[in-house]
Amino acid sequence: MTNFVEQSELVTQSEVPQPPARDSLERRVFRATAVVILTLAAAYVLWMLVDLLLLLFACTLVSLILLTGTNALRGRVRMPLSMALAVTVILFIAVIGGAFAFFGATMQAEFGELAQRLPTAWVGLQGRIAALPIGAAILERAQGLAPSSEAIVSAARTALAAVGGALSLLLIVLVGGVYLAAQPTLYSTGLLRLIPLSARSQSAETLDAISISLKNWLKGQALGMLFVGVATGLALWLVGVPAAWAIGLVAGLAEFVPYLGVLIAGVPAVVLGFGQGTATGLWTLGLLLAVQQVQGSLIMPLVQNKMVDLPPAITIFGIIAAGILFGVAGVLLATPLTIVVLVIVRRLYLHEDKEEVLASADAAEDRTA
Repeated sequence: MTNFVEQSELVTQSEVPQPPARDSLERRVFRATAVVILTLAAAYVLWMLVDLLLLLFACTLVSLILLTGTNALRGRVRMPLSMALAVTVILFIAVIGGAFAFFGATMQAEFGELAQRLPTAWVGLQGRIAALPIGAAILERAQGLAPSSEAIVSAARTALAAVGGALSLLLIVLVGGVYLAAQPTLYSTGLLRLIPLSARSQSAETLDAISISLKNWLKGQALGMLFVGVATGLALWLVGVPAAWAIGLVAGLAEFVPYLGVLIAGVPAVVLGFGQGTATGLWTLGLLLAVQQVQGSLIMPLVQNKMVDLPPAITIFGIIAAGILFGVAGVLLATPLTIVVLVIVRRLYLHEDKEEVLASADAAEDRTA
C-alpha cells in the first residue's frame, strides 16, 4: 500500500527550492482577495461535482481492497506488483463468479419461492391481525396507506431503471479501482504535489492515517457482513422460514451499511414467519433481534478493537447526515466517509499524532510494509 509520508519526502527532495519573494501591501491584499474568491468558486464547483467525487471515493475503496489482497499475495510469493494485482483481480472475479455460479440455481429458486410465498403469507398475517380486538381498525388504516396498482407499477419501473444505472456505476467503480490500484504511486505523488510544501508532511501523515483506517474498516466490515449473512440464514433455516438463505444473503450484503442488513431482511422474514404460524413468526422475530444484538454488542466491538475504533453513535448520525446531503450514494458510503472526516478532525483540529489516530493492532505492520 502507498506510504504517503515516504512519497512526500521524495516529492519534496525532487523540487527545486524557490527564494522567498518580497510582497508589497497591494500585492498581499490582491492575493488575499483572490484566495477568497477562488476558495468560494472551488467550493461551488466541488458541490456541483459531488456525485463524481463520491464515485471517485468508491473507486478508492475498491483500490484499497485490491491493494490489500495484492500486498498479502506479495508477502507470500515474490512477484512484481502488476502480476500480483492481475492475479488478485482474477481471483476476486473467480471467487465472486464461482460463488454465484455454484449457488445461483439455489438462490434463484429461493428468491422465486420468496416472491410466491410473500403474498400468501401477507394474507395469512392479515387474517391473524383481523382476529385481534383492534385488528379491524389496524387493517383499515393499513389499506388506506397501501399504494395503488399504478403507483406500484411506476415504482417498479423506477426501481428497474435504478438497478440498470447502479450496475453501470458498479462497472465504472470496479474499472476505476483497478486503474488506481495498478499505479498507486503515480496518483499519490500527483496528489502530494498539489499540497503546499509547508503543509505536505502533516498532510502525508493524515493521508496515511486515512488509508490505514479505511483498510482496517473494510476488514472488519467484511467479517461483520459474513456473520450477519450466515447467522441470519442459519437462524431462519432452523425455525423453518422459507427462502432462509436468500434472506441471509440479502442481509449480509446490506450489512455493508452498518445496522441495515437485519432491518432490510427483517420485513420479509417476519411476514414469512407469521405466514407459517404464530410460533414461527415469534421465533423469527426473536432470532433476528438476537442476531442484531450479537452483531452490535459482541462481534463489532471485538472487530473494532482489532481494526478501527468508530463509536456507534457517530456511525448512526454519520449515515443520517450523509443520506440527507448526498442521497442513496451517501448512505452507502456514509461509514467510510465518516472515518475520513473523523481522522481529519483528530489530526488537523485536535492535533493528535498519527499513532494516536490509528486504533488498529496491525498499524505497525502497515507502516513497515
